[in-house]
Amino acid sequence: MNVLEDPGLAEASRSVTERLNRNCFCITLDRAALWAALDHEAGVTGFYEAFIESRPHLFSNVPVFLSKSVIEEMRGIVDAIEAATKLPGYRDAVLSWAPEIAQRDFGPAGALMGYDFHLGDDGPKLIEVNTNAGGAFLNALLAKAQKACCAQVEQGLIGTRDDDFETRVVAMFRDEWQRQRGASSPRRIAIIDDRPEDQYLYPEFVLARWMLLKHGIDAVVGDASELQYESGRLRLAGHEIDLVYNRLVDFALDRPEHAVLRAAYRDGAVVVTPNPHNHALFASKRNLTLLSDPAALEAFGLSADMRLRLAGVPRTVLVTPDNADALWHSRKDMFFKPLSGHGSKAVYRGDKVTKGVWTEIARGGFVAQAFAAPGQRMIEIDGAPAPRKMDVRLYTYSGRVLLAAARLYQGQTTNFRTPGGGFAPVLVL
Repeated sequence: MNVLEDPGLAEASRSVTERLNRNCFCITLDRAALWAALDHEAGVTGFYEAFIESRPHLFSNVPVFLSKSVIEEMRGIVDAIEAATKLPGYRDAVLSWAPEIAQRDFGPAGALMGYDFHLGDDGPKLIEVNTNAGGAFLNALLAKAQKACCAQVEQGLIGTRDDDFETRVVAMFRDEWQRQRGASSPRRIAIIDDRPEDQYLYPEFVLARWMLLKHGIDAVVGDASELQYESGRLRLAGHEIDLVYNRLVDFALDRPEHAVLRAAYRDGAVVVTPNPHNHALFASKRNLTLLSDPAALEAFGLSADMRLRLAGVPRTVLVTPDNADALWHSRKDMFFKPLSGHGSKAVYRGDKVTKGVWTEIARGGFVAQAFAAPGQRMIEIDGAPAPRKMDVRLYTYSGRVLLAAARLYQGQTTNFRTPGGGFAPVLVL
């Protein structure tokens, strides 16, 4: 009998991981190994020194320990959301508030989705879904640059030492192409963002490019404003682009500098992943109002088992003039998030909201989500124990988990400015 079949074993496993997250201060990150791996994978000597040393809080020295049963609970929530998005009633509902450009489904499922969780005493809680989830390529290398400090860490490291992530990611991009084009493989992929070299996670764009090049797919990193679209062909620096790995946070491609990509996408002239349709189905924050509503899910036809799994989505409601007063009085138990926000921008914890900020929230354009406390990882700073908040992200493709990683931080939201914080590998015991 395994840990998933025996509640007693599952509880014992959680107890072990909680103890390790509280008391294991060992530094397991082998920074020399990470340095060498980053230089090798990027194909650039001095890559670590040039791009990572200027980001001192990108990687934490310690891992996060999770039990297999907790990972399976998170997988179950992902499966339930995937099931919901396939129901006609649910799709009609979420597309009813999506922009016009998101209505058409070109076929792609959405590359490297991110499901973000807080881990509390009553199990994992899904905080949000992201279609432009960053960090996967960096975290894949980080997991391999760990060294065991004890037998339990050695056990957790076993699953991090293969090349499964790389194989699946390359297959993912080929699959995205075939979902829209039907056969063959993309010849050239463009990794697109606004001013990519200025982005904090630019190093992973370089890693993604070299991973694709290793597998025979030409790849470039480029600025969305430099794309050209003529005669039904999207080009960058004169070279035709078959597929865009989209890292923009303009989810509807509304901004003037994205007009070229928007036109090519609408014409079906290029495969874009993730795309506006993917965001509308999975990542619009307003969708959480349905995913956390058992009655609505039952009306859509979602099975009782799947509805039970979605108890892991904190209750979320749209802020309206009708409920604004009630939400103000219960704000200390809520988190407020803008419908069009990304990356924790304009996100407010209810007990920190001022009257001035509340005036903005009450106008609308926000959801109120029941507060789910983040988990905690103890680390050591200057020889003294110190707590860090943590969340866990599952990177997925078409419902399949590609990688799990954690982020350690202080403050209201993740920020990559916390000493001892940053990305941390997840070791499953």
